[in-house]
Amino acid sequence: MTIALLFPGQGTQHIGMGKDLFTRFPDLTELAEEILGYSLRRLCLEDPDGVLGHTRFTQPAVYTVNALAHRRHVLDGAARPDVLLGHSLGEYNALEAAGVFDFGTGLRLVAERARLMDATEGGMAAVSGIDTDRLEETLRLTGSSSVHVAALNTHRQAVLAGPKEALSQVVPRLCDVGACTVTPLKVSGPFHTLHMSQAAEEFAATLMAVPHWHEPAVPVIANHTARPHGIRRIVTDLTRQIDHPVLWAPSIERVLDEAPDTTFIEIGGNTTLLSLVRQVRHRRPSAPLEAR
Repeated sequence: MTIALLFPGQGTQHIGMGKDLFTRFPDLTELAEEILGYSLRRLCLEDPDGVLGHTRFTQPAVYTVNALAHRRHVLDGAARPDVLLGHSLGEYNALEAAGVFDFGTGLRLVAERARLMDATEGGMAAVSGIDTDRLEETLRLTGSSSVHVAALNTHRQAVLAGPKEALSQVVPRLCDVGACTVTPLKVSGPFHTLHMSQAAEEFAATLMAVPHWHEPAVPVIANHTARPHGIRRIVTDLTRQIDHPVLWAPSIERVLDEAPDTTFIEIGGNTTLLSLVRQVRHRRPSAPLEAR
């Protein structure tokens, strides 16, 4: 049986996240707080300043909690996975879990990524009920050149991103052509679109400064290509991940093409990614799902 671990990204943050993890992994928690320069525990458990939803705080928090949840998963005796996938920010957790870099290196990368991505204002919205071709055609008909597809999550769910005003103008047209729901996401920028090109360009220098990348001990599917990461392309693919769409549905399809009976396990107690997997494999033979 093939096992795939899934790591969620930004948007899964909530007050109280990591409550049972910080005390179980005090050394890593202290390292994270040393790197970030603030109390991650207080941020996640209390959010006294109301900044947990701000990108530059959200991404390091989610990365750290995901990493601790993965360690709990391993220590609880889970079977070794055959493939790892992470959605957007979660891709860094998948790479860390595969040994491509250590926890501290990953957190430093995520913190800088978050800082750069936070500099561009905008919004994102999940659109369900219409297929990608019709969605892109509708965007063309609206004449909006500033709203782009940022993620292909399932055959009939995508994420759009752009300036908030432009998004608000596009939404009514989407409803007119059959979109079941259009749900704003808890993010502060137009991620994974050309609006993030400057952030991607600046982040490339950070990635190139990493002294050493290790070959993945377990295959990790890249958001940008829906193919396994290779060390020779990792800087390019992580750079392009910032200003190109997340190919989530194609990534799941790739796993299922090779192993239709794959068991997917979402790390961290969420079920968002498992729900997307169910939709992607709707027309395929059923296989067990498990969330932890």
